[in-house]
Amino acid sequence: MCVHWAKDVLAQMPDLKADLIDLRTLLPWDKETVAASVKKTSRVMILHEDTLTGGIGGEIAAWLGEHCFRDLDAPVMRVASLDTAIPFAPTLENNFLPKGTH
Repeated sequence: MCVHWAKDVLAQMPDLKADLIDLRTLLPWDKETVAASVKKTSRVMILHEDTLTGGIGGEIAAWLGEHCFRDLDAPVMRVASLDTAIPFAPTLENNFLPKGTH
């Protein structure tokens, strides 16, 4: 879902130049593509549906800090769901997900 949300945001901001990378697998994940994007853009925002704490985004951010630090002009930013139990009611789920209105 996050890829679709990111596409919508990028479509609404045509002047924003960004690489959108959809990691189709997480083990292994495409480190070469991500590293090439960091070299090109010097910035990273990681968006995923899981909670911020303990999610894959933290692992990717740690790898970037270890392997791409010299290419970064800013800290790696993470956007993720709230650090709470996952709700199943649609109104609560909308607030939980990183696309929610919080």
